[in-house]
Amino acid sequence: MRSLILLGLVGFTAQLVDGALGMAYGVTSTTLLLAIGTNAAAASATVHLAEIGTTLASGVSHWRFGNIDWKVVLRIGVPGAAGAFAGATFLSSLSTETAAPIMSIILLSLGIYVLVRFTTFGLPRGNLGKPLRKRFLAPLGVAAGFIDATGGGGWGPVGTPAILASGRLAPRKVIGSIDASEFLVAVAASVGFLLGIGSENIDFAWVGVLLLGGVIAAPIAAWLVRHIPPRILGSAVGGVIILTNVRTLLRSDAVDAPGGTQAAAYITIAVIWAAAIAHSWRQYHRDKSTESVEAIEAELERRSAGEPAT
Repeated sequence: MRSLILLGLVGFTAQLVDGALGMAYGVTSTTLLLAIGTNAAAASATVHLAEIGTTLASGVSHWRFGNIDWKVVLRIGVPGAAGAFAGATFLSSLSTETAAPIMSIILLSLGIYVLVRFTTFGLPRGNLGKPLRKRFLAPLGVAAGFIDATGGGGWGPVGTPAILASGRLAPRKVIGSIDASEFLVAVAASVGFLLGIGSENIDFAWVGVLLLGGVIAAPIAAWLVRHIPPRILGSAVGGVIILTNVRTLLRSDAVDAPGGTQAAAYITIAVIWAAAIAHSWRQYHRDKSTESVEAIEAELERRSAGEPAT
């Protein structure tokens, strides 16, 4: 019973983070399952089965708060489902040990870009509103879906920073669209796992508890992403990406950093991350005050010119 309660709390926390930042449900939940001895395929299958419910609840919640671009959902979700099915089907015979550090370096680079871009300049507006094309979203979906299924998580860490970095979609809509499209990925991956390993290695009680915790957290996360300023949200997402992928690299066979080095790296990143969020918060309020003053000055100019008040 105690383990089920802990799993429920993990599901709640993971979905709260995932729904607010567009990533980390699979990574968090799969890490716990692996830590208690579950094999890789069964752990990923358990998480993806739970995600069928959590992503559906999250998608509905984001839809109600206006956080979704449905064109993006379809253009990335359908290719993502194909990639997830392939990854789930071949997980037992495929090794991602060589590819994982390379992908982590790519994601780390994107994370640094997102953190610096949003912390220093705020929301990129030059491309905001421009369409995200299929030739960008389709390959991204296939790659993210495959990595998500074979690694037990990765749809958000791959998809969210790539779309954020394009600057064509507001952060809350990036997160909402990624979360909604993940439903298709979770269904496809689950079908692949059930065909590949059957159901005997899956504990459906664990699936249910993870699902329950995630469903409870989904509407709270959707409300948070609606109200968190984009600049602060971008800095927060960038920090998550950096921390997650530095951890992967330091623990990889190629690096295998000692515990003391890992701890020092995590502390350094945490300090920089906290400073970045604090700076974004201050700059957001400063910009908001400037915009208010400019709006008042513009209104006074209209009135002095005899134009009707707005």
